[in-house]
Amino acid sequence: MKEIKKIINKKNIVKCIKKMCLISFMMVALFVAQASQVFAADDPLTVINNLSTFIFSVIRAIGMILTAWGIVQIGLALKSHDPSQRANGFFSLAGGIIIMFAKEILTLITG
Repeated sequence: MKEIKKIINKKNIVKCIKKMCLISFMMVALFVAQASQVFAADDPLTVINNLSTFIFSVIRAIGMILTAWGIVQIGLALKSHDPSQRANGFFSLAGGIIIMFAKEILTLITG
């Protein structure tokens, strides 16, 4: 009985080691295959402007999601006649609109 357990444990250990080797090989292969050349822009200010545009696009998308969530909350609150949920819906709607137009608000403030 003990010999059978030893054989089973050895088989499991060998299988586990083979799986780990295969997984690590695949990870290294994926890292090597995805390597590509990256060309930098001539002007560093262009890079900063592109990054700023990307970040504000992500912020705008988050604002759109919050606005949609606020609209859904308001609709559910009107259906169930729940004033606290309605208030939360309006807060989510207002916050989403403010986040959605964050770039324009910042340009108005800074000039």
